[in-house]
Amino acid sequence: MGVRLMVVDDHRLLAEALASALKLRGHRVLAAAAPAAGAAELVVSRAPEVCLLGTATPAEPGAFDPVVRIKRDRPQVAVVVLGPVPSPRGIAAAFAAGASGYVRHDERIEGVERAIMKARAGEAAVAPQLLQGAFTELLNPAATPDDEGQRLLRMLTPREVEVLVRVAEGEDTRLIAAGMGIAPSTARTHVQRVLMKLGVGSRLEAAALAARTGLLDRATAGHPRVPHPR
Repeated sequence: MGVRLMVVDDHRLLAEALASALKLRGHRVLAAAAPAAGAAELVVSRAPEVCLLGTATPAEPGAFDPVVRIKRDRPQVAVVVLGPVPSPRGIAAAFAAGASGYVRHDERIEGVERAIMKARAGEAAVAPQLLQGAFTELLNPAATPDDEGQRLLRMLTPREVEVLVRVAEGEDTRLIAAGMGIAPSTARTHVQRVLMKLGVGSRLEAAALAARTGLLDRATAGHPRVPHPR
């Protein structure tokens, strides 16, 4: 039997694609997208069985305020957070706010569906590998466990780091390609991989995240380059 659910995310394309995939699997999707500021109000008004709630910044203060609001006004709604690779604090914060699960943005549709079914059944919906990673980090903390910039930097290849630096400097695909001596299509692919790994939906968000976490300073220091002529 299908689940009556909502997909709520700032990125309309992601939300609508996920909603369409879930409809094809027999679920009843009530809504596909909404700004983060209005997410809780929309879910409270529609009262689905399960809500997939997207977030790009699980470590940010207040990231799970919509979850708190939903659980306060509609405690019967199971909320599954959809986000980037979380830190242990991110997972803990999601559950502390009242979430029933956490699913990565790059999870396969089968994994998303399993999380939905578990959440509706009142079970915790977190992939074993996410829990294992969280426990490993908690039991064996790095020297700087709260260094989000360093963690994100480790996710990128050297070439992707250079692409991120150029994106943050405002270069478009043509300039990135020219500066790195690669085809525009290759540059576009690198940009998309950087956005996916950082869990953001636009170049502006990638640049903001890199600056806020100190990733940009680390990347610039570790990968000096001579800017190409404009």
